[in-house]
Amino acid sequence: MTIIGTEADSCQLKITDESGNTALSFAARSGMMEIAKCLLEKNKDLLTIPDGDDMLPVQLACRAGHEDMTRYLYRETRGECLRGNNGFYLLEECITKKMFGTRVKVDKESVLFDGVGSVAPQRRALDEDEFVQSGAVEATFQAIKNGIPEIAIEIAKVNTNILWNGIDPEDSRNMFACAIAHRQEEVAQFLYEFNARISTNIVFTDDRDGNNLLHLAAKLAPRSHLDYISGAALQLQSELRWFEAVEGIVPQFYNHQKNHGGETPSQKNGGEAPSQKNGGEAPSQKNGGETPSEVFVKEHKQLLKEAEEWMKKIAESFSVVGTLIITVMFAVAFTVPGGNDQNTGFPIFLSKTTDSSTVPSPTVPFMVFVVSDAISLFAATSSVLMFLGIYASRYAYNDFFKSLPVKLVIGISSLFISIAAMMVAFCVALFIMLQGRLWIIIPVTLLAGIPVIIFVLSLSPCLVELYTLTFGPGIFDGIKDH
Repeated sequence: MTIIGTEADSCQLKITDESGNTALSFAARSGMMEIAKCLLEKNKDLLTIPDGDDMLPVQLACRAGHEDMTRYLYRETRGECLRGNNGFYLLEECITKKMFGTRVKVDKESVLFDGVGSVAPQRRALDEDEFVQSGAVEATFQAIKNGIPEIAIEIAKVNTNILWNGIDPEDSRNMFACAIAHRQEEVAQFLYEFNARISTNIVFTDDRDGNNLLHLAAKLAPRSHLDYISGAALQLQSELRWFEAVEGIVPQFYNHQKNHGGETPSQKNGGEAPSQKNGGEAPSQKNGGETPSEVFVKEHKQLLKEAEEWMKKIAESFSVVGTLIITVMFAVAFTVPGGNDQNTGFPIFLSKTTDSSTVPSPTVPFMVFVVSDAISLFAATSSVLMFLGIYASRYAYNDFFKSLPVKLVIGISSLFISIAAMMVAFCVALFIMLQGRLWIIIPVTLLAGIPVIIFVLSLSPCLVELYTLTFGPGIFDGIKDH
């Protein structure tokens, strides 16, 4: 390290071995950050010297999976070095390596976003063949498949022809079909809106297996997408919403159109299956194919079982909690603080007054106690009834679209209200019994709020997600209305 930092001549650092590697190439490939920094302090031109395979140091670091090294070398590399194929190959390598996570939000400081910003403008002057050869098409499809919509959208803005002419060689799908298959909502919205503005139609397309867009929406989403949704029931609901959203933008005959089924024409005849692009009548389909609805049922059979089990466990667990609250609050309603007047039978605190100016009358707190107890009892009862309704459902696919989620939202919300009201009743009862002793009332009241806070923190993410899926707008609703 000392030799590099003080004695080595900057020109000597450009010397390559028989494979064309400089010292920086080795450092980049090995992830040796300190050595790379020392080398670049002596000679910045090392960043522009490719190895024997025509790979720049930043590309070598990316290919080796060294994220920090890639970020550092990218910041140091001059923009003109990443023009042409180098930039897109670096971008594609970053996406393929999933260097920044499968679904991580890419910010404007990241290598990927900067890569698009500096490289993409250079592509505007390229013709279609050069654009394809540059690797931009592959980079776009890799970005969609790996859940990085920012990259796909930026590339699509540079060359709009990729929207309908770019075809994924793996399955003969265009960019919109790939976004539908991989559940990339942001990309699908962008493409559909752009498609509507220029009055073309990218929905009339089949892949090599004869799957139209509705077939692709009917297939089970990638596991990486489902893992970000809480619970099997919500996952199935998300799948149903996606299927319905795509169904709303495709021709009606797509619902009855069958794919090729078992053996595809490309497998049988050695060629590619013809694509339907006319948008008119549905062509005759090969016997043995499946409609989108049949594909959905087959693909989601296991998820339906898991969703049913998940719903029943949730309903059973919450029903027990709700039943316990009903039992307690019903008993509390007849054992009020202070007891009842032996002569009239009315609660003593209902009409009791006090002569002390420092101690307030317990009448108002007592009324708060009664109301809180009633709210808790009624909310718990409603919650249990909702969960019993969930438990007794038939658990068909359509039930998971609205019926069961609505019952679950009402049940969980009612249970939350019941628990909150129960804690209020407890605190008010304590206040009535210990009037004037704030040194004990305040700490106990604060402690009583802990269960409510825990309940909110533990279930609010799931409840918000459930509410959004159940009552939120459809994926393409705003675009269609516009």
